[in-house]
Amino acid sequence: MIDHVSIGVRDLARARQFYGALLATLGMNELRGWPAAAVGYGKTYPEFWINHRPDLVVADNGAHVCLRAPNAKAVDIFHAVALNAGGSSDGEPGPRPEYSKAYYAAFIRDPDGNRIEAVTFVESER
Repeated sequence: MIDHVSIGVRDLARARQFYGALLATLGMNELRGWPAAAVGYGKTYPEFWINHRPDLVVADNGAHVCLRAPNAKAVDIFHAVALNAGGSSDGEPGPRPEYSKAYYAAFIRDPDGNRIEAVTFVESER
């Protein structure tokens, strides 16, 4: 149903480094870019975009983007890479039984405050 999503970032160069490392953990690469404007990441086409918004005001409106991970290890790595690259934790990796028995996720905030989740579905607890 959803073809792609985009988020605003204040510093495109910093965000490009952050998301280049972060999205690689989920098998996504930089596929398209417009200098000083936007960068698109994906597996076969740009499905996740960062857009330069130098006047961005960070506001927590409850919105977040959730990306599918292939397994729990990828969720763990996603979270660790985000913290190492300048993001912050908004939910440690782990089961979320309040969503479903199989739901395993981690939530991070990028350097601009955007909330990004990585999720996978596991058959048994680790």
